[in-house]
Amino acid sequence: MSTEQDKLTLVILAAGLGTRFGGTKQLAQIVGLDRTIMELSICDAMQAGISHLVLVINQNIKTEIENDVLPRLPKGLDVKLAIQDSKNIPKKYKNFAIERKKPWGTGHALLAAKPYVSGKAIVITADDYYGKSAYKLLAKELLTQKQGNASQWSLVGYPILDTLSDHGGVNRGICQVNEQHHLKQVIEFLDIRYKKNKLSGLNSAQIREAISTDSLASMTIWGFDDSLFDYLEQGFSEFLSTYDNAVEREYYLADQIQKVIDTEQKKVTVLRASEYWLGMTYRSELNDITKKLNQIFKGSGIDSCQSNK
Repeated sequence: MSTEQDKLTLVILAAGLGTRFGGTKQLAQIVGLDRTIMELSICDAMQAGISHLVLVINQNIKTEIENDVLPRLPKGLDVKLAIQDSKNIPKKYKNFAIERKKPWGTGHALLAAKPYVSGKAIVITADDYYGKSAYKLLAKELLTQKQGNASQWSLVGYPILDTLSDHGGVNRGICQVNEQHHLKQVIEFLDIRYKKNKLSGLNSAQIREAISTDSLASMTIWGFDDSLFDYLEQGFSEFLSTYDNAVEREYYLADQIQKVIDTEQKKVTVLRASEYWLGMTYRSELNDITKKLNQIFKGSGIDSCQSNK
């Protein structure tokens, strides 16, 4: 019988504006399945035993979420909506919100979920499909950790070759992992391409550098305990006072995790994904992803997630 300590929350970051996609891609339905990617992810997470969901959204899509998405979600799912509001910042920095023209970033988005998360949680983005086994890996890791274990956080890393695109180069965070399978650093590479059996990308100096084909990429699927929110709150105040006086930079979740790793306050266990990751940046990728998701869910999958209708 599950207890409150056993309860896992799935937090989906769905407040992005989808500028490059040309619209709210988190609401784009997959033809043939009549579900959004995040609904497919919710179905997979429920099969891993998760029954509590927090959707972090922006105010502009709240009505569509309530009218279109929520009625299609499975029965027995406890759903909370958290609004990422650019005005929701510490009082001493309220003047920054007046000038802000875009969301503050993924770190700020996750902070919006704080009132609804108690215990341990899995955090994903709305427009990425991670595969059923990813949730089972994280659930097992989070629920078997002993109380007080320093390695309370985790990440599912995807083989880099499984995350490339036929549409051109991609930007990825490459995981640097030690012998204990703990994350040391996520290094960002731009325009990663695989040509003539060689993988390379542009490093921070804009120099093309070889990347090992055995590398794991971080695709923003994390496992945490609720202590993360304390780090995010402290880090956000520091970010506003130190880095973002021009109110144009973004407060990234990954940067704050790196800070916690560097100061040795937490360890992050890296788990290797056993299924493909699917995601889209541009609308032109939607057709390819639609075909692949229909193949994955054909004959099973989504029908097992009965709606609230």
